[in-house]
This record gives sequence, C-alpha cells and structure tokens, in this order.
Amino acid sequence: MLLDPKTRAFYEARGWDLAEWLDLGIGFDNAVMDDIPGVTLAFHLCRGNQGSRWLAEGGYDPIAEAVFQGIHAERLMLEYDDERSGTFDPLVHVPDDKTVVLGLVTTKRGALEDADDLARRIDEAARVVPLERLALSPQCGFATSVGGNNLTIDEQRRKLERMVETARRVWGD
Repeated sequence: MLLDPKTRAFYEARGWDLAEWLDLGIGFDNAVMDDIPGVTLAFHLCRGNQGSRWLAEGGYDPIAEAVFQGIHAERLMLEYDDERSGTFDPLVHVPDDKTVVLGLVTTKRGALEDADDLARRIDEAARVVPLERLALSPQCGFATSVGGNNLTIDEQRRKLERMVETARRVWGD
C-alpha cells in the first residue's frame, strides 16, 4: 500500500514516518523468511486482488530500493499487468542475486493477453534486468480469497496456457 501516492499522503498526514514503517515491515517479513534452509522464497507485492478489485496503484519507485535490496527472498513477484503498476525503471534496484517474476498476466479480467505484447513487455524489462533473471507469472493469484475473482476456469486455463506459450517463445523449451 505504501507505493500508492494517496495511501502515503493519508498516513503522512497522520504523522506516520513511512520510511520507518517500510523498514519495520521488511524486518518482519525477513524474520519470517530467515533460517529456512533448502527453500526458495518469493516475495509478492500485492495491490489487492479480492473479487477482481485492486486497492492500490502506483509504480514501485518510492519503495523499490528499500524492498528489492532489503528483502531476503530470492524471487520478487511484481505486479505489472496494467498502467497502474508503473514502469520497469525501479528494477535497477534489484540485486544480482534475485530473480524478478513479472506479473504481466492479469487475474482481474478474463480477456486473454496477446503473446506478442507479453514478449514485448518481457523484452522491455530485460533492458533493466537480464533475461536470465526474469520469469513470467499472473500478477496475483486466481483465487486469493474465498470469493476468488471474476474469471471462469476456462479463462484461467487459457491464461496459463498463454503464459507457457510465451515463456517457451522467450526463453525456449
């Protein structure tokens, strides 16, 4: 939520030190993830996903350096399914030992993404982070709450198939 300008303004108006809260949140997350041997951990920055709705918008710019460099997970699962997600520019803060999982496929609408558009977006991100440290995923889960999202099982299946098709095209078999 701290990447959303409206949310930041709301908390700042009440005297919150957002850098302090961000550091505290990163510390809590790291405490949960640390000392789990043999497990590859991923960290998802969610903008909301209940009932095909979103809660926050804004690019990763205000939190990228602190989160990308401070979180101990090996994978960063980032939502990039529409314009509310901002640009790939903040990815310059991703350390060399982390993989960026690009959430380019929306779980909010059933319309199928174009494979050429997905490949183009991956190519854009690869100008900031090398292709071998990129991956593709849905921007969030298909059912991150009991109510799920407004997609049919067939729409979800087609989106997963499109991701496999795109991944094979971009990264090979």
